[in-house]
Amino acid sequence: MAGVSHSLAGLTLAAFSDRLASAEPVPGGGSASAIAGSFAGSLLAMVARLSVDRPKYAAYQKTHGRALATGERGRTVLLELADADAHAYAGFATARKMPKETVEDQAARDEATRVAAKASSEVPLSVVGECSLLLDDIAAMAGRSNLNAASDLEVAARLATAAARGAAANVYINLPMVGDEDYSVATTATIEGLLNRIERNAALVSEIVGGGGLREPESE
Repeated sequence: MAGVSHSLAGLTLAAFSDRLASAEPVPGGGSASAIAGSFAGSLLAMVARLSVDRPKYAAYQKTHGRALATGERGRTVLLELADADAHAYAGFATARKMPKETVEDQAARDEATRVAAKASSEVPLSVVGECSLLLDDIAAMAGRSNLNAASDLEVAARLATAAARGAAANVYINLPMVGDEDYSVATTATIEGLLNRIERNAALVSEIVGGGGLREPESE
């Protein structure tokens, strides 16, 4: 399919927006969610860099170093997952176009659909997991980093939350086509646990940023 052969990360923002707005099925909401999460990682890394080696925030250096590593990893991995999501959906679309004239054709098409649906579930599930990791450190940085960039942390939290919610929606819509009840139940439980953690952390970030002050360093 057009739009899958080249890395989305290599596009300009305008080119990605044009491709997302086109009638092509990929990239779609899954890739958009992953890229939103990547921006959250970039903002976390930025706030860490604006905080490290500042005397006022010297007590929080351990938090800054970990957050910088998390942000850098997250933004890279989530860009890779944007491409992976586009490829997974392309595989699903290919499976749905397989012939179904005979019983054998239908059986092959159904099996290919199940395999592709599972792949199309696992990629956005990974996006949710990555966003959860980002939110852990975004929350840790709130009140422990450069106060002039506090609003950037809240933006990061909101982007990561939206990315996770969007990715979760893609998991949920694919699960019925996987045809594995145990997998569906386990995956749903995993997502719900991650989303609950994400929402708690996002609420914490808003509360601390709204307070406008610093808090105690993390315990060892």
